[in-house]
Amino acid sequence: MPCAAHPSLTRASDDDMIEDPDGELVKGVAAGDPAAMRTMVARKLPRFLALANRMLADPAEAEDVVQETFLRIWKHAGGWRQGRARFDTWAHRVTINLCYDRLRKRRDVLMAEPPEQMDQAPLPDAGLTGREAESRRVDKALLGLAPRQREAIILVYYQDMSNQEAANVMQISVDALESLLARGRRALQKILTGDDDE
Repeated sequence: MPCAAHPSLTRASDDDMIEDPDGELVKGVAAGDPAAMRTMVARKLPRFLALANRMLADPAEAEDVVQETFLRIWKHAGGWRQGRARFDTWAHRVTINLCYDRLRKRRDVLMAEPPEQMDQAPLPDAGLTGREAESRRVDKALLGLAPRQREAIILVYYQDMSNQEAANVMQISVDALESLLARGRRALQKILTGDDDE
């Protein structure tokens, strides 16, 4: 997996020989056009934020990740070459890599002292409708999946990418992606049903 700080903007992949729908916009960003960057943010913000929220389950951290993604777009847009790499594939990979950086930091940080008493405030999902509560339950279950399975499921089912697009973002074959999806769906079903038996 390439480093998020120095992603390859010139790596060719199977679906990249078509004209990129973001091509002209990226050229404007690379030229330092603030209007092009505002358009880029308006176009990409909802998808990147949804992706980061699903990966991290923390809206504040997701916003930080997306802000860093757009900063990297601003800095690295000049290195992108149309026809050699799909811009959207690269930008999704940057967002995912930044999410993994955050998840690694969470693992590394240990709580200095346990809280003295349990918080008596109502739970965050108190008062949610049945649909909202189910959505929260699924989001929580997604966090229980292996990271690559979670990534595959989020890209295909929540980012509405084709298997080929998701495989390109993950830098794996379509067969490998489909295997991750199958294992992820089975694991998700076990988590949601509470069925731990093999």
